Amino acid sequence: MAADLAAQEPPPLSSGAKFVAQTGQQLYQTSCQGCHMADGKGARGVGLYPALANNRNLAVPEFLIFVIMNGKSGMPGFRDYMSDEQIANVANHVRSSFGNNHGPDVTAGFVKDFSSR
Repeated sequence: MAADLAAQEPPPLSSGAKFVAQTGQQLYQTSCQGCHMADGKGARGVGLYPALANNRNLAVPEFLIFVIMNGKSGMPGFRDYMSDEQIANVANHVRSSFGNNHGPDVTAGFVKDFSSR
């Protein structure tokens, strides 16, 4: 696994108020991985960072979209920093990685409709 990570191109870093990464994997690496870890298993220490791996809550796309947009507990919300497309991309990455197999895919239209409720 370490060799796989070393062979990957690093995700683009953001220098402004919006994330520049576009793929779900890149967005996860730049905005989620620091707390939820590269393997999605979360961490305990100064705080509790919940596991995303094998997480049944992610089967409900509205739950995940709400958390990404608004934050939860100590997690910040990303509504002002990601487009609807980026939110959909990172949600789909998390819902289909780390032992999760939730579908169907979330679309930017779904995120837009959800955020206007």
